Amino acid sequence: MSGARINIPILRAGAPYRSLDTVTLRDIRDGEPVASLSQANRGLIAKDLLRKADHRRALQEVPVAELLAIGRRAAALFAEGEVTLDPVDGTTQTVGDYVRQLSSTTGMPEVMARANMGKIRFVMEEMDTVIGGLTRGLDLAVLDTGWIMQDGQFVSYQRRADVLGAVLPSNSPGVHSLWIPSVGMKVPLAIKPGTQEPWSPMRIGQALIAAGLPREAFSFYPTDYPGAGEILLKCDRSMLFGDVSTVGSWKDDPRVELHGPGWSKVLLADDTAGRWSEYLELMVASVTDNGGRSCINASGVWTTRHGREIAEALAEKLATIEAKPLDDPDARLAAFPNPEVARRVSAYIDDHLKQPGAEDLTARHRPGDRVAEAGGCTFLLPTVVWCDDPCHPLAASEFLFPFVAVVETPQETLLEKIGPTLVATALTDDSDLKRELLGCSDVERLNLGAFSTTKVSWDQPHEGNLFDHLYHRRAFQTAV
Repeated sequence: MSGARINIPILRAGAPYRSLDTVTLRDIRDGEPVASLSQANRGLIAKDLLRKADHRRALQEVPVAELLAIGRRAAALFAEGEVTLDPVDGTTQTVGDYVRQLSSTTGMPEVMARANMGKIRFVMEEMDTVIGGLTRGLDLAVLDTGWIMQDGQFVSYQRRADVLGAVLPSNSPGVHSLWIPSVGMKVPLAIKPGTQEPWSPMRIGQALIAAGLPREAFSFYPTDYPGAGEILLKCDRSMLFGDVSTVGSWKDDPRVELHGPGWSKVLLADDTAGRWSEYLELMVASVTDNGGRSCINASGVWTTRHGREIAEALAEKLATIEAKPLDDPDARLAAFPNPEVARRVSAYIDDHLKQPGAEDLTARHRPGDRVAEAGGCTFLLPTVVWCDDPCHPLAASEFLFPFVAVVETPQETLLEKIGPTLVATALTDDSDLKRELLGCSDVERLNLGAFSTTKVSWDQPHEGNLFDHLYHRRAFQTAV
């Protein structure tokens, strides 16, 4: 139903519910209303979650093989079909509607929205492959029967949760691929969508239900901060996405899997730093893919030599990227829904550039300010900062646009200095350094070789392991 203001309801165990409390989603280009989003208060969420065991039992009755088939059918509906957006009045959403609506409220260019659809479709379609990677090839029949005999041993897994809660962001639709496999693992979902991005989780959930998933397995709660806290408190296991301040207060709660800033990096060692030009395009892709909005985008290039040269070359490349309207097929930057946020981020960078030890090298390759306007939207243009001081604040900064700090440090201190790193692409043939990298507790995901940090292998855990979060193996014997 393109061009009309629509209502997006709460889904209470799959049943639509319109609240008197609503939030208006607006087109970031002109402020026009796009949708009215019902809001769930914490009392409603708490009441619904009292029945989480019933919701899990409804899902438990469906064999894993059928849940995987449901995922495949839902993938086609999500990526190609027309799904129900508002069951109350029958409003439906085509693929084109979805792309335009998502772009209009989040600032994600339409071409990137379609690319992220492909990521989501793959995970829905290949859920068996994804879960196989998470479980290291476990026969998933164990989730139907409770135990199996595998390689001559009893194998049994105990479920840790009746429901998986997910408090989601608005930065990129690709993050939704991380919670989708929960339904294939027989654990229902309680989703809190991002403020500007209810479109993807609603479309995914409605596609799954239309494909045969029990309605009770999917709840959708647009809500405020207290409501999000209720999900995290009342769900046995949850996923939380956010900045340092958001995830920090939950860092000591093992029930909550945290997805904060990535601080992902490309690393060049003594044996490869002299050949840095061979890896320039890899570095550019690591920084700029998906508009620089993902935690797997590189916010740092750390090298043992030739740092200034690398930074100059990156700056020259990234300075050619321009702000374009959201419907431009060549758009490579995402807009900020709140222009003031973009200005504050730019001011933060400029304030820290006043400190010695860092220099913005992109500024000399383009005219004008870092903040740019195009098609009624506000953007931040790619920025490359050369840090000759590894301890400079910008050497450990990450923002929702293509920003990268190039840092030089001796190889013997490289792994001591890099700090927390979600993805490290290590460009080296040094066997000793490889061994140190494999044992480095600061690196979550390690690429040894010429892989962009944004290159995802779906059969391996992205950040944490969802299966281990939801299940643990227990000792088991039976005489039968």
